[in-house]
Amino acid sequence: MRLFGKNSVIERLRHDPKGIRKIYLEEGFLDKGAIYKKAKPWNIPIHITTQSRIIKTAGNKNTQGIIADVDDFSYTPFEDMLDIALKKKYTLVFLDELNDPQNLGAMIRSLACLGHFGLVLPTHKSVGITETVLRIASGGDCHLTVAKVSNISSAIRIAKKAGVQIVGAVVKGGQSLEEVNFSFPVGLVIGSEQKGIRDVVRAHLDMEVTIPMAADTLSFNVAHATTIFAYEINRQKNQNRRQRNQTSSRD
Repeated sequence: MRLFGKNSVIERLRHDPKGIRKIYLEEGFLDKGAIYKKAKPWNIPIHITTQSRIIKTAGNKNTQGIIADVDDFSYTPFEDMLDIALKKKYTLVFLDELNDPQNLGAMIRSLACLGHFGLVLPTHKSVGITETVLRIASGGDCHLTVAKVSNISSAIRIAKKAGVQIVGAVVKGGQSLEEVNFSFPVGLVIGSEQKGIRDVVRAHLDMEVTIPMAADTLSFNVAHATTIFAYEINRQKNQNRRQRNQTSSRD
């Protein structure tokens, strides 16, 4: 598996250097010194090569003059992820048959930026972590745990038994995101680009929530919608924490 782009490679050097096998730099790469400095303690081979070689290796991908050969992506067992989420108050995001790697990459980047999320993917009929996903994630994969499960409905049921409220993002017909107060811990379910959340998964939702739209005929891209939901979840979580701290200080 390969990483393309400066941010992706630097974040991997910072957080998982042992997973990097070698790095290719284009002749004249401006931050060569910084890459050498971060790679040297881990004895990561660095090869200086021509622009034409970089382009041939990457195809039409934008590499910014840097490529890294890395180990295949390591998924976290769902049971471990759920345990971490409950202990550290993370929010689980369940993806129901998402198919577009660019959407997945954008989601990973957003969830990593916002922080305190874990991602759950189904094994079948779903995009996994590919080179394209990692390129779009731009290093966000280093800050987000991702699990793969054979049955997303079963994973949701397990989370519910552990006390997680399951909220589904729907285009229409749900409670307005502006008016919803989430109960924590909470899990967010996102459907596929074309079909949304399947009925078999929808049956396990505790609540359906919709982003209010100015134009009824429009809707957000699934990655953009996920970012909005995730931001609001974190906002309410942080607000609840501040209120508890204020109450404790008064007592």
